[in-house]
Amino acid sequence: MTTADVCVIGATGQIGRAAVRVLAEEGLRVRAASRGGGRDERWPGDVECVALDREDDAAVAALVGDGCEVLLDCVANGRAHARQLTGLADRIGSAVVISTGAVYEDDRGRGFHTQDQPDGAPEYPVPIPESQRTVPPGDTAGNRKVALERELLAAGDRLPVTLLRAGAIHGPHCRTPRELYFVKRALDRRPVRVLAYGGGSRFHPVHVDNLAELVRLAARRPGSRVLNAGDPQAPTVADIAAAVDAVLAARSELVLIDGPPPRPNVGVTPWSLPHPVVYDMTAAERELGYRPVTGYAESLPRTVEWLARRLTDGGGWPAAFPEMAAAYGPRVDLFDYAAEDTWLGTGGRVR
Repeated sequence: MTTADVCVIGATGQIGRAAVRVLAEEGLRVRAASRGGGRDERWPGDVECVALDREDDAAVAALVGDGCEVLLDCVANGRAHARQLTGLADRIGSAVVISTGAVYEDDRGRGFHTQDQPDGAPEYPVPIPESQRTVPPGDTAGNRKVALERELLAAGDRLPVTLLRAGAIHGPHCRTPRELYFVKRALDRRPVRVLAYGGGSRFHPVHVDNLAELVRLAARRPGSRVLNAGDPQAPTVADIAAAVDAVLAARSELVLIDGPPPRPNVGVTPWSLPHPVVYDMTAAERELGYRPVTGYAESLPRTVEWLARRLTDGGGWPAAFPEMAAAYGPRVDLFDYAAEDTWLGTGGRVR
């Protein structure tokens, strides 16, 4: 292949769609790679789309071709993917790689991987700086990202790489959309929102457009660094419930539970944590000049519209969001209205 200014791996995923559009609008020549080689309707016509098997080293090398100024990797995970990239260091000017805020552990060694264990919920500093200790390399999601980060940073003299530790990603095209929890309830006309921990749980979100802005800035300023990626606000779960209801013109009563969920499937949401998870964005502001392009509430209408459209296409929510169903199904039924009704003492009369 000929050269490109930017090569993007995972281009038709949630993050890739937004990043490709922003980079192309900068006037950069973008080669967008995904499993199916598809195209987003919002991309400029000169974006080059190619199909890619990420596990095929030769295919990744062919994507880079004679070289690119920047490689954005939205899906890299683990040492093997890191070594794919470092093996092409002589053909890549710099890289931007998406990591996760789930790499952190608290000062007692508790992280997201201990969440479901007794006394396992981590208690992080507020906000969490990039210097906070991380989990060891391993096989869980956060541990694999740590292995990826360490391998890439060790090769920083050959391949400058910016690693973006993303918070709770939101926006259209999400495969595991947390907002579904409240959007479906509003569409189902549930009159209550039952929330554990007093509705005060905070799990710092990041909209895909803010992530794309961080990618754009990092591409402009190559370097070896780790940066948090978050929105300007970290709303509580009660704030999110109210914001979704407002978008859909729904009315509901908040039922707040002091402490943890009283029984399975009651008061549990995708944001429900006993202690806040808020990321420090000072380093991104200092090193990249990062300024968010949107906030949680102002970005929510487009997200809700996309979710509502997917839900009303038919087939039920597990068919619309199979990865969401797989992620939560073994642990919790997100829409166990019967359990809520029983706990509320309504005898199933809530409508």
